[in-house]
Amino acid sequence: MNIEGSVALVTGANRGIGRAFARALLDRGAARVYAGVRDPESVVDPDFVPLRLDVTDPEQVAAAAAVAGDVSILVNNAGIGGATASLLEGPLDGPRQAMEVNYFGTWSVSRAFAPILARNGGGAVVNMLSLASWVGQAAFPGYAASKAAQWSLTDALRQGLAAQGTLVVGVHSGFVDTDLSAWTDAPKISAASVAEMTMDALAADLSEVLADEQTRLVKATLSQPVGTAGVN
Repeated sequence: MNIEGSVALVTGANRGIGRAFARALLDRGAARVYAGVRDPESVVDPDFVPLRLDVTDPEQVAAAAAVAGDVSILVNNAGIGGATASLLEGPLDGPRQAMEVNYFGTWSVSRAFAPILARNGGGAVVNMLSLASWVGQAAFPGYAASKAAQWSLTDALRQGLAAQGTLVVGVHSGFVDTDLSAWTDAPKISAASVAEMTMDALAADLSEVLADEQTRLVKATLSQPVGTAGVN
């Protein structure tokens, strides 16, 4: 995938990993990067093109697709933690919202932009996943379940978009140093490093990014007996 001269849309691009993705795309020569966000005024980087986009709102998704018909790289980064409920107590509103944003939101935006990517030569879809895509988490089961669903969707998109020449990249990582992980003191990698590895994967036509050592370790243990692939 040739990033130079491309046009990209990054959802949730006003901060954290999304902002790092958008910045990295421009640094690699992208001609334009749309920052798909719920509040366009939250986009402070003057090099981004703000685009109102709540990924859970079908009308906004359709409107974004109508405006950004030149996109050749779609980065589905918008996501929430949904960590308001533990495994055995608390309301399920947070986990339901996590599924709406992380899973159905990614699905909705990908569906809307698939024909645009096809018209523009195939391009690429990048989905920001997680180490939690592969490991259930008693502390935040809603988030982990939404990422597992998003991983399954990523593979389905990889199969479904292959005929139109669209590269589908799944990006997995442990904790990244963003607002979403501010609640934990666990070791974290930088958003910029995740973005750079993803740009390298796009340039090399690779379908998966394993952004840190713990993620690579968990991926390697998936064929082991149930319960082996844990996280510290």
